[in-house]
Amino acid sequence: MNFFERQAQARRNTTRLVVLFALAVISIVVLVNLGVVFLLGPQVDVLIGASVITLAVIGLGSLYRIASLGAGGERVATQLGGVAVPEDTTDPQLRRLRNVVEEMAIASGVPMPALFVLEHEAGINAFAAGYSPSDAAVAVTRGALERLNRDELQGVVAHEFSHVLNGDMRLNIRLMGILFGILMIGLIGRRIMLHAGAARGRDGAFVLLLAAAFAAIGYAGVFFGRMIKAGVSRSREVLADASAVQFTRQTQGLAGALKKIAGVSAGSQLQERADAEEISHMLFGDGVGLRGLFATHPPVLARIQALEPGFTDAQLSALSKRWLQAPPSGLEEDLQLGLVDRSDVPLPAHRAEIAVTPDRVAAHVATPEDGDWVCASRIVQDIPEPLRQAARRRDAVMPLLLGLLLDADADIRGHQLDEIATRLGPTLAEATRQLREEGLAQLHPMHRLPLAQLAFPVLRLRPRPELGAFVDAVHAVTHTDGTLSLFEYCLGQLLQVQVMESLDPARHARFGRQRAGNVKQEFATLLAVVAQAGHVGDAEGARRAYLAGMHRVLPRDHVPYTPPAAGVQALDTVWDPLDRLDPLAKQVLVEAITDAILHDGRISVAESELLRTICGVLHCPLPPALEQRPAA
Repeated sequence: MNFFERQAQARRNTTRLVVLFALAVISIVVLVNLGVVFLLGPQVDVLIGASVITLAVIGLGSLYRIASLGAGGERVATQLGGVAVPEDTTDPQLRRLRNVVEEMAIASGVPMPALFVLEHEAGINAFAAGYSPSDAAVAVTRGALERLNRDELQGVVAHEFSHVLNGDMRLNIRLMGILFGILMIGLIGRRIMLHAGAARGRDGAFVLLLAAAFAAIGYAGVFFGRMIKAGVSRSREVLADASAVQFTRQTQGLAGALKKIAGVSAGSQLQERADAEEISHMLFGDGVGLRGLFATHPPVLARIQALEPGFTDAQLSALSKRWLQAPPSGLEEDLQLGLVDRSDVPLPAHRAEIAVTPDRVAAHVATPEDGDWVCASRIVQDIPEPLRQAARRRDAVMPLLLGLLLDADADIRGHQLDEIATRLGPTLAEATRQLREEGLAQLHPMHRLPLAQLAFPVLRLRPRPELGAFVDAVHAVTHTDGTLSLFEYCLGQLLQVQVMESLDPARHARFGRQRAGNVKQEFATLLAVVAQAGHVGDAEGARRAYLAGMHRVLPRDHVPYTPPAAGVQALDTVWDPLDRLDPLAKQVLVEAITDAILHDGRISVAESELLRTICGVLHCPLPPALEQRPAA
């Protein structure tokens, strides 16, 4: 399956989750009513009241838990004991993790996620949390950092990135929320039993009996919860393993991590988290030891054999004996194996043309491969060090991102700096000007979007009032002059999307259901602007490019080519409707945009970056190395 098919599957999984939840709730209500009949007899009004109260308890419990997780991935990681990894960390294990995740983010075309470490967990494990890539957080255990070499860490991180890209994260959060509601009856029963021990006489005995009944029903909730998690999680873990191998183009890393989970004494168990079972479906490896029908992951040996079919249980036993005597050290293995960054492939020249097809581009969305990893490694190394450092500093991230939006024309740029000074102060405006002159103006087109992706998580650390002022400044800068380029406008829009989503991620998370036929005018406006931008001064060429794109997305409809009078600013009205498209309709839209750009038979580096930016605004992350993908 490609990205769009996986998104559609995730939406179906959400529907399936709702159905399973409804069945579990009905079963719990029936059990409660049976308990009421046993204790009080068959009284209709009492049974109705018990049903209503049970539904209210479950519903309010789920809503409470979902609301507590509504702030996004960073809040989830913090609640689960994660400690944020500093941007300027000197810990060699954390620096290696940050470098791996930075390259992975650039290679997959998503913003750099927030990084966390579970410091007191010796087991090898990891998880990704959040509602969308813009608010994602990735957490790994200290045991994973200590025991895994770089290739193995890449495999684990790639596995977690597949959950980020496939829409699994928001399903995981919703799963945590609804399961909490199912467990509420049992939690109430256990609380009553703890506080009812001092009660005396018949009343005390009745209260204890009632509490025991609630606790028993609670175990039914545990049963249904485990069954739901197992049913939803196992198949997604298999897909994530396959995606990780596709991403890194080698099986040794992921297989090596799984072998160490099976072979070292700590395994993947979480020892410090009393609520480990609540997050068991989110973890890279089994964190609580559930087996059989309740297992949220396939057996470790089966996962290894899916990657290395000839691997046997005897080989695993031999590794276990060796590691029992000398536990593995990831950093030492890196030195012994000579694992270094792969960055020997140069980027295309500024004016190079890239051979792609619409089908190939759509297949590439959120489906990075080894060429993207190599390209990402090169991009990270080629971005000037002062700009990379600015992307990691809280005081420099705003001027850095604003500097990417400054126009090449000196007069327009002067007005933009005035807008920045008015909204954010002259000091920040001067810092923006300096960054522009000291490196941003000469930045390779393929460096601009990755640099912004590295800066997004640092930007989200700024206080909320400052983020609001920053969004206003971005809007002012991108609307200073009507001649603003399409790339500058889209990058400004992407910045606003990422910031607004991070402020309220739960509200922005959605699986689109809009059909293509309902957004004809939005299609027409976007394709007209793209065609116009690629054929400046050539009205007939722009019209043909527009028609090529429209034929791809709406072959039976005729929507005449009408260049928007507002130019690029006409796109302000199209983003939200297009972002609400059904996943498979989005796939056709990406193909249509590519058709419009490719109508003249070529796509430049600048046009490919424009395509990536539009895809980013529409939540279809496109990796950087378009030319690396073999023709379909």
